[in-house]
Amino acid sequence: MTSIPPGEDPKALVEGFNLASLPPAFYDDPFPVYAALQSLSPVHELPGGGLFLTRWDDLRTVYQQPALFSSDKKAAFRPVFGHTLLYQHHTTSLVFNDPPLHTRVRRLVAGALTSRAIAPMEKALHHLLDDLLDRAEAQGAIDAIDDFAAAIPIEIIASLMNIPPDEREPLRGWSLAILSALEPNPSEDMKQTAETAVGDFLAFLKTLIEDRRRHPLDPDTDLLTRLIQGTGIRDGLTEIELLQNCIFILNAGHETTTNLVGNGLHLLLTLPSARDLLLRRPALIKTAVEEVLRFASPNQLGNRVSTADTTLGGQRVFAGTQITLCIGAANRDPAQFENPNDFDITRSPNRHLAFASGPHMCAGQQLARLEGQLALARFFERFPQAELAGEPKRGNRARFRGFSSLPVKLSPD
Repeated sequence: MTSIPPGEDPKALVEGFNLASLPPAFYDDPFPVYAALQSLSPVHELPGGGLFLTRWDDLRTVYQQPALFSSDKKAAFRPVFGHTLLYQHHTTSLVFNDPPLHTRVRRLVAGALTSRAIAPMEKALHHLLDDLLDRAEAQGAIDAIDDFAAAIPIEIIASLMNIPPDEREPLRGWSLAILSALEPNPSEDMKQTAETAVGDFLAFLKTLIEDRRRHPLDPDTDLLTRLIQGTGIRDGLTEIELLQNCIFILNAGHETTTNLVGNGLHLLLTLPSARDLLLRRPALIKTAVEEVLRFASPNQLGNRVSTADTTLGGQRVFAGTQITLCIGAANRDPAQFENPNDFDITRSPNRHLAFASGPHMCAGQQLARLEGQLALARFFERFPQAELAGEPKRGNRARFRGFSSLPVKLSPD
């Protein structure tokens, strides 16, 4: 079981858990709370209604039954976002929808993110990493989030859509604002900032799409051309679906991969035995990245709603029940993982749920893995003695686990 600190009362942690009102300490380390819930109340009734699941088996059950556990968030998001562009975005994007929209969008996106399609990108990724690390070496110390982890997925996803390099600067800010509104209890300021970001993002994309329609590229290598060609045809995308899913692809490809790389850097910088093992055995990079995904899942929470009365984890669940899937807890479930609180870069098998499972399994997982493997391997090849240069700052979000700042000194004094 994930350890609960001495003196902490597991029952009190369970009784005090309220997803709509989380204490600051939770964002630094939610795992004692997850462990208490997993032990005492794995199908937990939340104070404001709904269920919170923490066991691997229960999440897997939900993922494998999409008709019984819907991803459609229209009813849940209406009272939160109202009649806004933000509501339109989150209820049109791939992740919060069921078939037929989910099927239409996924078919177009997944076709551009196969192993065969991604393979040619490896050379470009090597060039990008070397450029970022050359700049880092010249500085001697960097913020490993702003100067490295966040720069990688923005450039890769923007390149997949052939967004001009000099127009990419605002993408990360828009992405962070929009995704922040998905926190369990977003403030009015967070929602308004996200609404503005969606509007600005849409205006940017409309101009980009108009130009790409006039000058299409190869749909096998340009994701935006591929999506544009999937509009206006039978079972294709509407114009709104095209625009909003372009935003979704950029957001999803950016935030989770930034967290994957940032969390991996932090773990390997603070656990020297794991870093030393990786330096001695570089071939472990694949299992190391899988362990980062398990141990510090970039996406900690998911959502579903039950469509009929059923039973889950031995508990009755009624139709219309909102369900929060705690990926971070399930990935440390002792029923699935031996010594789940140990970070073990040799762990195999590793059946983590960081990319979900079933029909909604992440379409970009192959690309995320490639980015994570190359980024971490190349960083420690270049800077094997790198160390923290200050106190890391968490992103202070429950859904997306990562850092907003990670100061790193690239060589010891």
